[in-house]
Amino acid sequence: MSSEVSDIYEQELQEKKALLQACQQSKDVVTCSDCEKIFECDTRKTYVKAVYESMAKGQGGGFEF
Repeated sequence: MSSEVSDIYEQELQEKKALLQACQQSKDVVTCSDCEKIFECDTRKTYVKAVYESMAKGQGGGFEF
């Protein structure tokens, strides 16, 4: 795997993180769990997806917690 692939996923993660943090600031919450829309929030869903993709680096597969 090239570092370019890693950089793409890392860049996407950082972009989604910035959007999430901006949303949290606009709603004056410290964390998404303090927001009433936590389970229907597209901003949070795309951030979580970017986290998983960053961890998998495009290799697919699931994660066990």
